[in-house]
Amino acid sequence: MDRRDFIALGVLSGSAALAAGCGSARDSSRLKPDSTLGGLAKEEAATPIRDAAWYVASADGDGLSYSFAPGALSKARYLTCDMLLDGNETIVFLITLQEGEKGRAFTFRFFGLNQCGFRMRLPLSLVDQNRWGIDREGAFLKPRCGGDRVDLAKVDRMTFKVTRKSPRPARWCMTDVALSAEEVPRMQNPVLPKGRLVDEMGQSTLRDWPAKSRSPEEAAERIRKQVQQAPKQVWPGGFSRWGGWRSRRLGKPTGFFRTHNDGKRWWLVDPDGYAFWSSGLDCVRVDCYGRFDGIETALGWLPEPDGEFKDAFDSGTDNRRDGRYINYMATNFIRAVGASGWRDKWAAAALGELRRLRFNTVGNWSEWEFASKAQVPYVRPMSFQPAKIPLVYRDFPDIFHPDFEKEADAYASELKNTVSDPAFIGYFLMNEPSWGFSSELPAAGMLFVTPQCETRKELARALKQKYPDDAALSNAWGLQTTFDQVASGSWNAILPPGALKDLQDFSVVMAERYFKTISAACKKVDPNHLNLGMRWAGTPPMWAVEGMKAFDVFSMNCYRQKVPSDVTRQIHSLLKMPVIIGEWHFGALDVGLPSSGIGHLKNQVDRAKAYRIYLEDSAANPHCVGAHWFTLYDQSALGRFDGENYNIGFLDVCNRPYEELGAAAIASHERMYDVAAGRAKPFNEPIEYLPNLY
Repeated sequence: MDRRDFIALGVLSGSAALAAGCGSARDSSRLKPDSTLGGLAKEEAATPIRDAAWYVASADGDGLSYSFAPGALSKARYLTCDMLLDGNETIVFLITLQEGEKGRAFTFRFFGLNQCGFRMRLPLSLVDQNRWGIDREGAFLKPRCGGDRVDLAKVDRMTFKVTRKSPRPARWCMTDVALSAEEVPRMQNPVLPKGRLVDEMGQSTLRDWPAKSRSPEEAAERIRKQVQQAPKQVWPGGFSRWGGWRSRRLGKPTGFFRTHNDGKRWWLVDPDGYAFWSSGLDCVRVDCYGRFDGIETALGWLPEPDGEFKDAFDSGTDNRRDGRYINYMATNFIRAVGASGWRDKWAAAALGELRRLRFNTVGNWSEWEFASKAQVPYVRPMSFQPAKIPLVYRDFPDIFHPDFEKEADAYASELKNTVSDPAFIGYFLMNEPSWGFSSELPAAGMLFVTPQCETRKELARALKQKYPDDAALSNAWGLQTTFDQVASGSWNAILPPGALKDLQDFSVVMAERYFKTISAACKKVDPNHLNLGMRWAGTPPMWAVEGMKAFDVFSMNCYRQKVPSDVTRQIHSLLKMPVIIGEWHFGALDVGLPSSGIGHLKNQVDRAKAYRIYLEDSAANPHCVGAHWFTLYDQSALGRFDGENYNIGFLDVCNRPYEELGAAAIASHERMYDVAAGRAKPFNEPIEYLPNLY
């Protein structure tokens, strides 16, 4: 019997009962690699995890290759292994499950906290693609799905490789990948070979850097000065009271923000009628929340949850998930100014920092109530999460359910409290819906994962208008089917091109009904403010465009070196509206965090230059009316709710500003209107962009 047959017969002979700590799987469930990929090297050295081995990857793509009999995974519930990442920089891994050499391939991406053991747990139910990913678990971070829907009965190969890393070699240890037919327990009490990961201020203990705060007293003294010296002047000379451009009047005051095309370019217009280009900061809130359940021993200090620092345990954000969170930014402020009224003092310092840096917009995910009170222009996030109708594919709702319009009205009702606020620019309908990251059309995904829903019934009714009978439908789709099978029930058949054409046409209908219904509900509640769209990740697919015509502004999150002018030109051509950038950022690995962010520069000096290049190029783009940086603060070294731990802030967890980045923002913001009007050329000093780490 060869190894492939042995795995097929023996791999599920018992559950891969993993120990609660760092135990490994039973021998009968282990998968042994056939070969290495790229230049992967295996080291013979002791490991902090039992039954593990050390590996070193010198380049992206290095990893392990596995083969087994088709169907070997079909009765398993999990793929799993125990891991520990050496060093202090992020390593991103990619597992691929494939049906034959050229068949469909499912992908699973994740990374982990360095110097902290974790258990990689891949639920094989994810191959149905109905979820974008799963929650982080301890030091097992940001597990996300991609690629194709696969049939486990046909999967006969797997790769496990490094997909992103820093320029330095990546070293980690791991046990053999194992299969389990039962629930695999999460790791408890992970090994910490270098001790605790963060200090009492929330800074990484694994690294040192010049601007690291040396004591809680140092951080507290700085914060007290920032609160006391917060700038009161709102904007520099030449700006309107809203941060608009006094040199350019675009019509009479309306009392609210609006859009305007002057024949050469798009603008926003402030309530007093001045041209306005929105430079914003996302997450103006008490941020830096780190999830610590499962890694409690990695914390250098954890206050009592009911004591003086109790506010640090309440996230107050839209991103909160199950689990336990600690906000060291909050503890640093409470330590500096006291537990009573500390949040108002934080708001004074935060808005003062925005003023100092010449930002004119409080961006998404912010504590916008403080901006409203101070009459600083701001935007608001929204999220359609229906209570009475089901989801049909990932987070796409059953838009033909009879209660859909009622749910849309309930969703829009939250805009009532800002309907008369002139500082309110507008609202984002949603952010990067997970169905937008799928390679499948929502109508196609719905067939596979939702046996019963009103939208499937509507799909069948639409097909009946096009085809006279089941035979005509089967002929057009290239498979034997019926209207009844389309309307309800389990669906497993691969969809040929003819079927996908009809499903794309119906996805147009789905998107149009979705976007137009919720947009109309919002305009009914609030006719005064801008519908800023849905924060799409890149260029919208053609099947979604018709529904997007209900927006006032198209928003996109764009993590490139610059906003691509061909994309904004295409969006303008398709939708006849301006574009606003909802998210962008750059980071580096020189200030104590293991991840740079999505954009990656070698240091803070280049990070500042990248800011100027992106911001000023966006201002010069005639279709772009704003760009909002993500985020005000660095993320927690422990990882936020999903595990991101990026150097993407204008300030660190101890509220220390990054001086280079701040100086760049001031310089660009003071000339952005001249750049937008074509009076000055955008900053464009050459820099080296490093490969992205995520």
